[in-house]
Parts: sequence; structure tokens; C-alpha cells
Amino acid sequence: MDSSNSPTTKPLYRGTQVVWYILGFIEVLLLFRFVLKLLAANPTAGFTSFIYGVTNFFAAPFLSVFRVIYVEGSIFEWTTLLAMLVYWVIAVGVIKLFLIGKTVSTPEAAVKLDEQESK
Repeated sequence: MDSSNSPTTKPLYRGTQVVWYILGFIEVLLLFRFVLKLLAANPTAGFTSFIYGVTNFFAAPFLSVFRVIYVEGSIFEWTTLLAMLVYWVIAVGVIKLFLIGKTVSTPEAAVKLDEQESK
């Protein structure tokens, strides 16, 4: 069976697109947070306050993992970089789980199994 004509191919593709989009959105927000803290942005400014408020949810689980480094008012927040890495790893894992549902032919499966055995 040709997997490109499988009824599961399009939903799997759309699912991976959604995961990448959500990851990209979170990563951009966290990058804004990192840069704003690094450049010592005014935390009471509207945009800065908004970014800190939105990203606090995503950064909160990581905030006490590393020490915060202060340099003349700037904050180098390693925890934000860690959060970005962890969310990327989670997204890749979700994509891999989606791809498990991809239809494969018996010959394709045999080749993949042989490749796994030789590793």
C-alpha cells in the first residue's frame, strides 16, 4: 500500500503542522522574554508586562532550576533557555508519536526493522 494515498496521511500531516506551529509560537514568546530580560526592559511597560505575564506560565516549571545571573540590571535567564529546549524536545516526541500512526507497507516495515537490527 502506498502510504501517500493512505487516509491517515493528511490528518497526521496536519497534526504535525499544528504541533510545529504551537511550538513556534511558544518559542517566539519565550525568546522575547529572554531578550527583554537580557536587555533590562522596563517590566512595567505594556509590551514587556504582557510578555512576562504570558510566558510566566511556560517558564514557571523551570524558574528555580538555575541561578539567575544579574549583570548591571540585565538578567541572563538560563531557565528560559531550558524551557525552550524542553518544549522543543516535547514537540519532537509528539511528532514521533504521530508518525507511529503512519501507514506503512509490509516491505517498508521489513526494511525499517532490518535497519533497526543492524544498529
